[in-house]
Amino acid sequence: MTAVGPLDAMFLLGETREQAMHVGGLMLFELPEGARDQVFPDGTRDYVSRLYEDITQDQTVNPLFTRRVRHRALDLGYWSWDQDRDIDLEYHVRLSGLARPGRYRELFELTSRLHGTLLDRRRPLWEMHLIEGVQGRRFALYSKIHHSLIDGVTALKWMQNTLTPDPTRTGMPAPYALPDAEREVDEAGALSGLPTAAELFSAVSRLPGEAGKAVGGVGRLMADVAGLSPVGLRSALRALRHEHSSVAFQAPQTVFNQPISAARRFAAQSWPMERLEKVRAMTGATLNDVMLAMCSGALRNYLLDLKALPDKGLTAMVPVSLRAADGSGTGGGNSLATLIADLATDEVDPEQRIRRIMDSTSYGKSVLSQLSPTQNLMLGALGLGSAGPAAVIPGLAGRTPPPYNLVISNIPGPAESPLYWNRSRLLGTYPASIVLNGQALNISVTSYDHQLHFGLIGCRRTVPHLQRLLGHLEMSLSELELL
Repeated sequence: MTAVGPLDAMFLLGETREQAMHVGGLMLFELPEGARDQVFPDGTRDYVSRLYEDITQDQTVNPLFTRRVRHRALDLGYWSWDQDRDIDLEYHVRLSGLARPGRYRELFELTSRLHGTLLDRRRPLWEMHLIEGVQGRRFALYSKIHHSLIDGVTALKWMQNTLTPDPTRTGMPAPYALPDAEREVDEAGALSGLPTAAELFSAVSRLPGEAGKAVGGVGRLMADVAGLSPVGLRSALRALRHEHSSVAFQAPQTVFNQPISAARRFAAQSWPMERLEKVRAMTGATLNDVMLAMCSGALRNYLLDLKALPDKGLTAMVPVSLRAADGSGTGGGNSLATLIADLATDEVDPEQRIRRIMDSTSYGKSVLSQLSPTQNLMLGALGLGSAGPAAVIPGLAGRTPPPYNLVISNIPGPAESPLYWNRSRLLGTYPASIVLNGQALNISVTSYDHQLHFGLIGCRRTVPHLQRLLGHLEMSLSELELL
C-alpha cells in the first residue's frame, strides 16, 4: 500500500460527475497493407478484432495499471493505493465499432462520449478503447487514465513505449503490459530510481509503519525549501503576489469561465511543424510561443463570432513538466510546475500579440528557473489549485474572477517518426485533457512526425460549436505567416 501524494490527491478530491479528472488521448492508425477491416460471413476475424484478442489475453499487467484508490478508516483518513490482484482486462480494454460513414466527425463524437464518463473507483482508474471502422482503412485507440495516477507527459510516454520505427514488427505489447527488464517496476508500482519531488511530498502522509522513510523524505524536502536563495524566494513571492506580472490571476470573465455539465465535446487536427517553424524564425519566438499565439488568434476570432470578446486579454495556465527529457525517473503521480501566459486577445495586430506572449512566457520561465524541482512543484500545486474554489463550491463558477481563462498544454511527442504498432502506422496522436467547473475549455498539443497535433476538449453546453476553433486555428496561423 502506497500513500497518495498531496498533488495527486487534489485530482481525487476535486472529482465530481460534472468534473471528471482523467486525462486521455486519441491515436489514429493506418491498417497494414493487406489487412482486412471487416468481419466476414465465414467468421474470419478482421485485423482490429484479432488485435483486441491479442492484447487482452496472456498479458502481464504493469503494477502501475493495477493500482486501486482506497480511502478507509484503516488508513487514518489518508488516500492510498493498493493493488488489484485479479484485474479484469476485458472490462478495461474494449472493442468499439464506429457509426457509419466512419468520418472523423463520428470518431470525435464517440471520443466525446467516452471522455465524458467517470472511471470506476472500485477498479484501477484507466480504460482503453480500440475503435474500428474509421474511413480510409484506419482505426483508432482512445485511452484515458485518472490524473491522480499519472500526468499527461508520463501517460504519453507510456503510449510511445509500445511503438516502434520497424514497420514489420508484430507481437508488440499493450501500453498497460509489464515494461521491459530495463524498466522494472517495484511492488508498489513505481519505477526504480531516485524519488521524485511528488514522492518527497507524499512522505508527510506516510502511515506510522513508514515513519523512518517519512522522516528522511520530510528532511530532504525541508532542506530543499531552506536552500531557496533569497533571490529565488523573492521571485516566487513576487509571482504569487503579482507585483511584476500584469496578468497573473487577473483574467477577465469569459464564456469559458462558467459552470460546466458532464458532457464533453472533442475536436482535433494536425498542422505541419514547418509552418510554425517559419513563424518562429521570423519572430525570434520559441515554438511554444508560436503555438500560444496560434491559440490566441483562434480564441479572439471565436469569441468575436460569439460577440463575447472581453476588452481585457485572456490568460492561460501553461503546465511545465519537471520530468527528465526522456520521461524517466517516475512510475506515476504528477510532477508539474505552472506559469500564467498573457494571450493578448485584446490586441488586433498579430505581431504585437505574439510579442506580448513572448514577454509573458519569458517572465514566467525566469521565475521557474530560480527554483528547485520541489519548489516548482509547490508553485505548480498552487497554480493548479487556484482554480479550485470555483471548481468545487456550487454556484461560485462564473461569479468570481477566474485565476486564468483556460489551460493550454504542450506535451513533448516522440522524436522518431514514423512509428508503428503491430505493423499499423501511427498517423496522429491527439491529447484529451481535463476541463474544470469555471474552466470549460482545454487545449492540449503534442508533436509527432513533423506535425503538431491539437486536441481540444470542452464542456458541450458551455463552449458552443467547439469544432469551429479548428478553422480559427488555421486562420490564426495564416495571419502569423504573413508577419
